[in-house]
Amino acid sequence: MRSLRKTLLLAVLVSVVLVLALLHSWPTRGYSTVDVWQRRGPLLQERNLEDKLTESDHQLSSIPIRVRESVASLLARNSCVCEGDSGGLNLPFSQLLFPRVSAHPLHTAFRPSELEELKRRRAQEYQSFQRRSQTPADVLIIAEANSPLQFPTQGLEVRPLKTIIIPGLALHDGPRDHYTVNFTAALGTLNVAAEVEGVRLKGDGESHMTVTSSALNSLNRQLQFVTYTNTLFHPSTADTVQFETDRHQATFVIKIRHGTTPKLYNTGSKQEYNVSALVTIATKTFLRYDKLQDLIDSIRTYYPTVTIVIADDSEHPKSISGPFIEHYIMPFGKKPAVSQVTTKYVLWVDDDFIFTANTKLEKLVDVLERTTLDLVGGAVREATGYTATYRQTISIEPGEEEGDCLHMRRGYHHVIEGFPNCVVTDGVINFFLARTDKVQQVGFDPRLARVAHLEFFIDGLGSLHVGSCDDVIVNHATKIRLPWVSQSESDKTYAKFRYPPASSDATQTKNGLLYFKNRFQCLTRN
Repeated sequence: MRSLRKTLLLAVLVSVVLVLALLHSWPTRGYSTVDVWQRRGPLLQERNLEDKLTESDHQLSSIPIRVRESVASLLARNSCVCEGDSGGLNLPFSQLLFPRVSAHPLHTAFRPSELEELKRRRAQEYQSFQRRSQTPADVLIIAEANSPLQFPTQGLEVRPLKTIIIPGLALHDGPRDHYTVNFTAALGTLNVAAEVEGVRLKGDGESHMTVTSSALNSLNRQLQFVTYTNTLFHPSTADTVQFETDRHQATFVIKIRHGTTPKLYNTGSKQEYNVSALVTIATKTFLRYDKLQDLIDSIRTYYPTVTIVIADDSEHPKSISGPFIEHYIMPFGKKPAVSQVTTKYVLWVDDDFIFTANTKLEKLVDVLERTTLDLVGGAVREATGYTATYRQTISIEPGEEEGDCLHMRRGYHHVIEGFPNCVVTDGVINFFLARTDKVQQVGFDPRLARVAHLEFFIDGLGSLHVGSCDDVIVNHATKIRLPWVSQSESDKTYAKFRYPPASSDATQTKNGLLYFKNRFQCLTRN
């Protein structure tokens, strides 16, 4: 009887701790609902307002200003600080109940003797990356106020070696004897698609062209037919065109690039989603063949004809066969690729998950088919009954020569309109459906075979539009160890690779890659 009371007291205590942890971690800020649905018609490009504090010119520098710190503090200063929370009580469950932000300097992954050379190489690689990724279209161009010149400021594009009419050109000027405008291009030539009476052209068909007329209306009519032809081939660059009068000068950019080649999938009738034609289930296994078989059996209960791709990097792999199963033997300790997937979507699962009636892949397909999301995660239910989505927001704060700061926090950005159980976030749990081409674009780093999860989403930040839905649930095989059941040798070996200590080579490798490959100086997270 006394033992029973102790057990009940312990259960009550654990329940109270879990409830407090849930209340503390429950989102407190009001999340908005945002429309990310796919719509017909042209896409509207967002206009970004550059509210930067810039240096005044000499004529204005004597005018005093008052900085609004609440706004100025939100601006990027290119000098991020890697700081975590200090102080706090070191009590049992304190991190669970009151999670503190930790800061991890990443350069400690290397010996001091090699750090300086590593910094030099990293800086060199970063400069090379900037040269490859930036074009003249990235240069900030500000149109001066009260200019009589009208011109396109954004969105002008031409295919390599092709011709377009430059839209929106005009001159708004007062009465004069004659009006003249000049155009100068660097990577192409200028011409007109039609001539207007009373307008004189000089240099048409060349990189510098002059248009003159005594009538402003005639000049503006002629400007409606000015063309640009790209003559220097480059598949992805931009031309900066000068547009000027005798008193005013403007600059606009024409992007030169091929159109995106579509990658289409024939998925049959749209009356209902054919999951077998749309989705390939991919997983990686290492030693846990009993759990893998449980996963396969559960999938076949609900999706008997969906293809399952298994990447096996066990040192001594076993044979896995069956209908719609593709078993690939990977080099020991390597991360799997998804190059074998040919369906529109790939579902990524761990090998110790179990499908249930709540694992409705059709719901995840519906979200991706009807929104602009690239990837949507589900939820994982543990053997204890707790359901986790592990939503993470990821941001990068610019730094100076030491690198940038990577910040990760639990939470999400906003709810998706029309899908009340779904939100937009940056990182999700290891159960997600994604567009195959986007996963292939980001890829899995093979050097992080068993210690990476969020690293995939870090690499995809800026290119992956990520969502999470908590109403599509997969079960997690129990990890509770009964005291009278001994752990198998394969389980011991798996645990050694999967859960390395913080001081292990695997963890140092991960921190080292964040430091050099991603150019981070530190990581903060809660």
